[in-house]
Amino acid sequence: MTTIRDFMKKNYLHFNAAVCVDAAEGWIKHLAQGNGMFLTIAGAMSTAELGISLAELIRQDKVHGICCTGANLEEDIFNLVAHNHYLRVPHYRSLKAEEEIKLRDRGMNRVTDTCIPEEEAIRVMEKAILKVWQEADRSKKRYFPYEFMYALLRSNELKSSYQIDPKNSWVLAACEKNLPIFVPGWEDSTLANIFVAHVIKGDVSNYGVMKSGTELMGAFVDWYREQTAGKSMGFFQIGGGIAGDFPICVVPLIQQDLQEDVKLWSYFCQISDSTTSYGSYSGAVPNEKISWGKLAVDTPSYIIESDASIVAPLVFNYVLGR
Repeated sequence: MTTIRDFMKKNYLHFNAAVCVDAAEGWIKHLAQGNGMFLTIAGAMSTAELGISLAELIRQDKVHGICCTGANLEEDIFNLVAHNHYLRVPHYRSLKAEEEIKLRDRGMNRVTDTCIPEEEAIRVMEKAILKVWQEADRSKKRYFPYEFMYALLRSNELKSSYQIDPKNSWVLAACEKNLPIFVPGWEDSTLANIFVAHVIKGDVSNYGVMKSGTELMGAFVDWYREQTAGKSMGFFQIGGGIAGDFPICVVPLIQQDLQEDVKLWSYFCQISDSTTSYGSYSGAVPNEKISWGKLAVDTPSYIIESDASIVAPLVFNYVLGR
């Protein structure tokens, strides 16, 4: 039986297809040299069920840290506990406004062709995570968003509600490995909106229970220093936006603002369907990052211009040798 790796080596010989192979081979070589890999996740990749391939990548120590949007952090768990209630809308491109209203009235929050169920996913999570927030509030302790998520998963509060094989949840896999998940701009997520509502209502006494923003960057500086003390760290970016922009800045922060020596990112790959443009940061080519002190002239760098929901699982499975 032909493996995914063999299939790609035989068929992906040119253009974006060839870059997929080059990037995957570069990732394998990077790890073989004793280095680490940092992964950033934008878009709606958790709802695209990236966990099916990413969770195993984490378990096999092919990923050593993650930065993602708040939506990706929570939507992996939404899928874990409410998968059977999701609704797929294959004809989403032709939906009329009246049909969107019907979905809203049914509590089906649409993400492209997939609807996340309000009651079975979001409200189930709200009830469970509120207990964790309130416990931290009572104990006068403060945590980052992913630490609250880990506490919830480790409590087994949701375990009886799992509707997919737990091995396909990337957040659960990261929790088991105790990987840090840096979540910049967490406020732009459903659970963050819910957190704010509970502070306003007085169910949680203050916003300070949740660490975020500049504190997160400070923690990331500490993590990057520690991780690159004896090795280099690669950077694999899915999509653009804050999930990628936030962490890549840690190197110039340490070098230029702290005036300390630190290794540059030693591998870079971005999957993006944003057309290359120097006015569109998500579509900028890697060499632009050299002048910012993020990448070196000889850093292996790749741009895959395609849909990450198609490309990322292929690259991940190639790295896994499947």
